[in-house]
Amino acid sequence: MTDTVLQKSIYLKATPAQVWAYLTDPDKLAIWFHKPKTALVEGEYEMFGAESGDRFMWGKILVAKPFTQLEYTFVIAPMGDQPSTVRWLLTEVPGGTNLSLRHEGLPQGAEVFGLLLSLDKGWDEHLARMRASAHED
Repeated sequence: MTDTVLQKSIYLKATPAQVWAYLTDPDKLAIWFHKPKTALVEGEYEMFGAESGDRFMWGKILVAKPFTQLEYTFVIAPMGDQPSTVRWLLTEVPGGTNLSLRHEGLPQGAEVFGLLLSLDKGWDEHLARMRASAHED
């Protein structure tokens, strides 16, 4: 069986520094994703539901290279506290930034396919919100 990996890539009319803020700044994260209490830097993190305020996801920041790469473990309760890994790569392109996401180490099998579909759809929705906000700025 092959590893289950979700991959996404979008172009944003924003500099890598502006996109980095969307990935690490609590106020920017709250716009499109979930809000941490502190900026994402190497070490432990937690994110909370924008509406509920409940802890939604948590893990450890593994790599934080400003404006180019962010990598962290990703744990949510529906995955049974099993960590997966999210990797973001930011590449400057003429007129903006290409942002790539690789979410790997996801649960496998028919019994968890619904969770995979939910994560796949969720990333699409989150990235669409980021794009809309970044293009307003």
